[in-house]
Amino acid sequence: MSHPDEARLAIACSEAMHARDDAAQALGIELLESTPGRARLAMTVEPRMTNGHDVCHGGVLFTLADTAFAHACNNRNRITVAAAASIQFLAPGRVGERLVATAFERSRGKRTGVYDVEIHNPKGELIALFRGNAHQIRGQLVPDPESPEGDPSA
Repeated sequence: MSHPDEARLAIACSEAMHARDDAAQALGIELLESTPGRARLAMTVEPRMTNGHDVCHGGVLFTLADTAFAHACNNRNRITVAAAASIQFLAPGRVGERLVATAFERSRGKRTGVYDVEIHNPKGELIALFRGNAHQIRGQLVPDPESPEGDPSA
């Protein structure tokens, strides 16, 4: 369980990042939960998100998973980017379904990390598995007076 200050920081980081994420906003991705090393986001599949088979486009599913991954690896207030990512599609997402992506930190080193994301449909069925490798770069998302970096633009 995380310390209350860490939990508040995780939420502040995710809220700041989400507010600036135009791609997530355009897809209607919602932030449901953010705790250190973990995040849960949701998105409702709309007709404009489907492919030629009338199911949710794989690129849209990847974007949902990648967004959850970004929140999980950035919510400790260290700017972190993807170094690599892959996805396995297990079942289709259908128009009208509210899909939930949950990201979990699997490993975290000094500057790198590994995160898994599961996407479930409303029935609780697993429809996609994503794995992302993260690399921490310089800077912060929000001011943190207790941090040696101090300034989010550092």
